[in-house]
Amino acid sequence: MEQSELSETERFYMDKAFFYAREALSVQEVPVGCVFVYNDEIVALGRNTVNETGNATRHAEINCIDTVIHYSKINNLNYHNVFEKTCVYVTVEPCIMCAAALYDLKINTIVYGCKNDRFGGQTVFNVSTVLKTVTKVKGGYRAEEAMDLLKEFYKGVNPSAPPNKVKKKKNSLSVK
Repeated sequence: MEQSELSETERFYMDKAFFYAREALSVQEVPVGCVFVYNDEIVALGRNTVNETGNATRHAEINCIDTVIHYSKINNLNYHNVFEKTCVYVTVEPCIMCAAALYDLKINTIVYGCKNDRFGGQTVFNVSTVLKTVTKVKGGYRAEEAMDLLKEFYKGVNPSAPPNKVKKKKNSLSVK
């Protein structure tokens, strides 16, 4: 998807998502940024906080879902109605977990940057076929930029990654 395929407003929201993805990268988190928009208003902004919290479920989308629930409570709104009118802008295709959560909440639209070839909720396993979603999905916006952020992160070592458990083979020709 080319930049011109999104409206000026959609480009604005994706710019915000990329800001949070870069912020995540700067604190050694997987660089995914996300923005939730309800009634033309940003109601949640977020990024991955998995390493920061030590909680593997704290993806950008999940953090934003929590924010929208809080927003709904303090504004005396039914969060189900809010989610159904919300558009999600995220730099990377939501993973299977996040896609399932977004589809289950009946999010109106998801606009994402690059595909998620390892964990994507469309690319790896199409969650929408199981959940019969009503959510519209548009992908590929600034995909190369989103992928470059991921590549930058994975060049380094994830400080919270578990140690490699692959055992090295012993040399069978060892001298006694």
